[in-house]
Amino acid sequence: MERFERIVIGYHGCTEEFGRNLLLGTLPIGEWRPSTNSWDWLGHGIYFWEHSPARALRWAQETYRARTQVPSVIGAVVQLGRCFDLLNEAVTSVLADSHEELVKLFAKKGRALPRNYGKGLKRRDLDCLVINDCLKGLQLRGIEYDTVRGAFLEGEPAYPGAGFSRESHIQIAVRKPTCILGVFRPHLLS
Repeated sequence: MERFERIVIGYHGCTEEFGRNLLLGTLPIGEWRPSTNSWDWLGHGIYFWEHSPARALRWAQETYRARTQVPSVIGAVVQLGRCFDLLNEAVTSVLADSHEELVKLFAKKGRALPRNYGKGLKRRDLDCLVINDCLKGLQLRGIEYDTVRGAFLEGEPAYPGAGFSRESHIQIAVRKPTCILGVFRPHLLS
């Protein structure tokens, strides 16, 4: 796999307090804890919407609306480094091989693989397992990835018969916080 040095702007939905702590340096970027849910879309990591502050804010509003925390967005300059980019056919081929190995392993143990489920497949248990397992296997062979990047068609069609959706987006999961070069408070249009 090629080293992918591109720099992108990403947006992370969070609470106002969390964003403020990052901006003020009371929470160093290096201590930013990754998401480790079993349903994370791109495996474990610190999640960003690439070039989409409004989408990150909407996620934060949906996530924190029932809590007493104020939803917010933090922007970040992210150097993708060695990127496990799911828009690259070589990467998705390696991922498919990893899935096949997991199918065999789970069958041998008499267990069913987890599945993706929920409205719009919002819970990505299968994807999370396959990506994490694949990256762990590659790491054991001396190949480490800094980030994972994927595109998702989500939501209703943009118009009748459209081949793209209203909520399509690109997400990035940063596995190594050193890829986050800096943070900023984005200006969001109302």
